[in-house]
Amino acid sequence: MRSLSITRVVALLSLLFVPTFVLAHGFKLGSLEIGHPWTRATPKGADVAGGFLKITNTGTADDRLVAVTVETIARIEIHEMKTENGVMSMRPLKDGLPIPAGETVELKPGSFHIMMMGLSQPFVEGTMVKGKIIFEKAGSADIEFKVEAVGANPAEKHQHGTTTTTN
Repeated sequence: MRSLSITRVVALLSLLFVPTFVLAHGFKLGSLEIGHPWTRATPKGADVAGGFLKITNTGTADDRLVAVTVETIARIEIHEMKTENGVMSMRPLKDGLPIPAGETVELKPGSFHIMMMGLSQPFVEGTMVKGKIIFEKAGSADIEFKVEAVGANPAEKHQHGTTTTTN
């Protein structure tokens, strides 16, 4: 019988017991959990895109999303979109987006979102776009937006977050 080297045994054990992410990519910053940042692929020549994600504040103090930066994007604003009396309007939130303690705020199509203006190149489905998310109290964290298909809305299909499990 052939003996296994210690290196192979350790490698095999690490595959069995390593934490794995379940249908998710998320980020944690103190008591804030940032779940599945995503955007849509953009057609050639488009110079705007929306960014979406879910923020859960597991702490006891309110916070506020005050800014987002994304590589190669000239201007980014945090927006609110709503319909009143049959008229849809979109406006930047000059003071940022409140993230109340113990609550989840979802940035999604047709609601709160990150407005990216001045794209220098199209977003390509299946790629990741690097950025930074900045909060009033928690500080900042590097994140990546997954580029989904044109017209996609993964929030309708899956619930994404920072949940981990062990095998």
